[in-house]
Amino acid sequence: MNSLAAALSSMGVKRGDRVATLDWNTHWHYEAYFAIPMMGAVLHPVNVRLAPSEIEYVMNHAEDRVAIVHSDFLKLLEIVAPRVKSLEHVIVVDADSAPERLGNARVYLYEDLVRSHRESYEWPEISENEVAGIGYTSGTTGLPKGAFFTHRQIVIHAMSVALFTSASPLIGLNASSTLLHIVPMFHVFSWGLPYVATLLGARQVYPNRLIPSVLLELIAGERVTHTAGVPTILYMLLTDPSSPKYDLKGLRFINGGSAIPEGLAELARKRGIEVIVGYGLTETAPVLTIASPPPGLLKSPELGKLLLRTGWPMPLVEIRVVDPEGKPVPRDGRTMGEIVVRAPWLTPEYYRDPVKTEELWRGGWLHTGDIAVWFEDGSVLIMDRDKDVVKSGGEWISSVRLEDAISTHPGVSQVAVIAVRSEKWGERPAALIVPKPEWRGKITLEEVRRHLEDNYVAKGLIPRWWLPDIVIEVESLPLTSVGKIAKRVLREQYKDLVVG
Repeated sequence: MNSLAAALSSMGVKRGDRVATLDWNTHWHYEAYFAIPMMGAVLHPVNVRLAPSEIEYVMNHAEDRVAIVHSDFLKLLEIVAPRVKSLEHVIVVDADSAPERLGNARVYLYEDLVRSHRESYEWPEISENEVAGIGYTSGTTGLPKGAFFTHRQIVIHAMSVALFTSASPLIGLNASSTLLHIVPMFHVFSWGLPYVATLLGARQVYPNRLIPSVLLELIAGERVTHTAGVPTILYMLLTDPSSPKYDLKGLRFINGGSAIPEGLAELARKRGIEVIVGYGLTETAPVLTIASPPPGLLKSPELGKLLLRTGWPMPLVEIRVVDPEGKPVPRDGRTMGEIVVRAPWLTPEYYRDPVKTEELWRGGWLHTGDIAVWFEDGSVLIMDRDKDVVKSGGEWISSVRLEDAISTHPGVSQVAVIAVRSEKWGERPAALIVPKPEWRGKITLEEVRRHLEDNYVAKGLIPRWWLPDIVIEVESLPLTSVGKIAKRVLREQYKDLVVG
């Protein structure tokens, strides 16, 4: 880190300058996570799964002066770099050779560069209120928006997550743990986990590229105790052809990014994996809640379901679930509203976007856009995103809860529920299902409705009018740049579909 900071300083990087990273989960990326903000510059992890035009936009918007890039993304940067006016230097990791220039930027090899800067670097005194990092939303609605965080915010976030996860008897992340970093380091600072693990003194494993078979080998070979990721990556770990030969008992998997289907969680538990849900946004650095119940609920017969809630607020997080007028809804586990939040580490504004900032922070609370119910014990359960909820006859149907129920059918591999037009009700739910191989051609509307009637409607878990009006078997479901199911793509694909 000393050599990297010295090298960046020799290039003229000064306090407040943005340094982009386009890298996998590597030790080089880890070094950048500390060296860049500690020298007073601003860390900008770039989502390499965005389209080249979006990467060009965020790098220009952030005015990145330097880019640290993995050799896998050199061709991508060759396209983007000539159009990023501020870019002066490119540093390539995991490579023995590279072109001399990319656009107007001079190119260096990382290892050669740090070897040539072994001199002592004098770390400056940094105010806790200076900006340490900036991350951009994935651009699912319009252009990506920049959320920035100060040194104080990143440190307090790490301390709060460390306190909660180390104190939780279900998680128990501590100095004896081994954490495998699966959350991409370009996604909200890998959920802050590199900072949390370093603070706790946990052993850390950086896998480079995220290849399921390699991750499974690392889990076994490195005796990994903890990891985290979106449901898609857990699904890949459980269904990879090599998966059955690995003993996964005792692994704790912290789920985030999107709700985990009940069927997937049950499949993981059968392999001995403890699944614990967490929740947050790019704008919240990101962690807000974790579904680790208070000690008094640990012996509850409903513990399995409690672990799949969106969770209990982290220390220093204040959450409300409110109606459209901003008034808190009843804590009855039934009345839906929007989650709004306050915490010391929330982004104060969108970078260079006052209009979107005002919308985000209306009424003095950060508006998440997530629709949830609130319980008497203080926990919340997300029912949907406000843009994903199905509005049928003026009432809301939670696509997330319906997906959760459908996922427990033995023939369902993956499922997405979207709203389609209805002449009578305005919108009705449609279920798009990837079946397991032995169930291809058998997952009919009648089969799905029968499963839901017997296992959910009859038990009062969902109302009958929630049942989907159409089931469509698909080969696969599109994913966003961060591994979530891309419902916006599905809505566009089926925009002309009309049910009665």
